[in-house]
Amino acid sequence: MDTFIGVILICLTSVSPPDCNEETAVDVLSNKVGSALDCTMGWQEVIGRSALRDEVGRSAYVKTLCHRVKANDGDHSGTVE
Repeated sequence: MDTFIGVILICLTSVSPPDCNEETAVDVLSNKVGSALDCTMGWQEVIGRSALRDEVGRSAYVKTLCHRVKANDGDHSGTVE
């Protein structure tokens, strides 16, 4: 069964949204979630505890991603798509 990794990126407003990724973000947070829909839910609480919470909406913005982790037969490490 596939699982999902929800990723939240905090990028500076000087970085365009298409260029906001794990390498250009000033902070990257991730969590294993149960479905692709769960990747986009519940991140407000995570951001509220982030050191950058006061910058979101001022000098930074949030972008969410969802990575599917395919389970390999007999191998529980999986591969990220």
